[in-house]
Amino acid sequence: MTAHDIPEPARLHTDAVVVDGLQINNWSREVFEELRTGGVSGVNATAAVWEGTDQTLRAVAEWYQMAQRHNDLMLLAETADDIRKAKEEGRVAVVLGFQNTSPFGDDYRLVEVFSRLGVRIAQLTYNIQNAVGGSCYEPEDSGLTRFGRNIVAEMNRVGMLIDLSHVGNRTSRDAVEASVAPVAITHSNPTWFVDNPRNKPAEVLRAVAEGGGVVGCCLYPLVLGGAGTGLDEFCAMVRRLVDEIGPEHVALGSDCTRNWDDGYVEWLRSGHWRPRGEVPASWPEWPHWFRGPEDFPRVTDGLVAAGLDERTVRGVLGENWLRLFDDVFLGGRAA
Repeated sequence: MTAHDIPEPARLHTDAVVVDGLQINNWSREVFEELRTGGVSGVNATAAVWEGTDQTLRAVAEWYQMAQRHNDLMLLAETADDIRKAKEEGRVAVVLGFQNTSPFGDDYRLVEVFSRLGVRIAQLTYNIQNAVGGSCYEPEDSGLTRFGRNIVAEMNRVGMLIDLSHVGNRTSRDAVEASVAPVAITHSNPTWFVDNPRNKPAEVLRAVAEGGGVVGCCLYPLVLGGAGTGLDEFCAMVRRLVDEIGPEHVALGSDCTRNWDDGYVEWLRSGHWRPRGEVPASWPEWPHWFRGPEDFPRVTDGLVAAGLDERTVRGVLGENWLRLFDDVFLGGRAA
């Protein structure tokens, strides 16, 4: 690459469609303004983690109201074109997603119900075994269950993207094999970068990529290596992953957690499966170069400095998510 080929980061970031693979903020107008300031045009927003069907229906209804109250800043997206539209209009497109299949309860038919309500992404498990399969923290991963295979097939049919971020490695491999549509890891890093149960080994990353899926490299401190990890280290990791699984399969998933207190992270970790307070919980410190969505331009700077060409940077920033959404959200796939 010559000096002439090196993209100018500020111009690139302004022109690119930036899509964040996952955020779990306490949403407010101020947070939407932060996303817009950071040049983010699309975001997978967590609408449920431990919630059951009734609670999740109310959460989705609250999102409808939020879209009405802040329609000058955001819109609810059901297609990749909605994200492209948001970019043109200077708004933020919110793709509703779940970080668990708990909203489906024990009824696979609720996949279609929530799809019709606008939910486009669902993670199979969140940190503990459920009816679908094993989580990344289980001592023994059960693999995808019979119910889980029905959930995967129904998600393929209605056009809901399968997320494997908090899912166990065996269950992840089973899901990739069972799915007739590409799948995603919306917010995890390779275990060769940080050896943490939430990160993924090379064989899972390769399987996702070989199936046409996308891996969202994550900025959350626990999977990043802590607040002391440098931007250059993160971007070097992205570059190596691009080399290993292909530039069209690498993206970003920040896992931003704006405006929550420590009580919320305790609830995230304990849910309904153990008494709260057994394990003290507090939010980790974020790196100085990424405190929130306003700092996305710094990530673009780092990707360019790492030597990635403009096409690859545009893919990582958002085009790879758009391609995947274009493919998967169409639905209509049956095993």
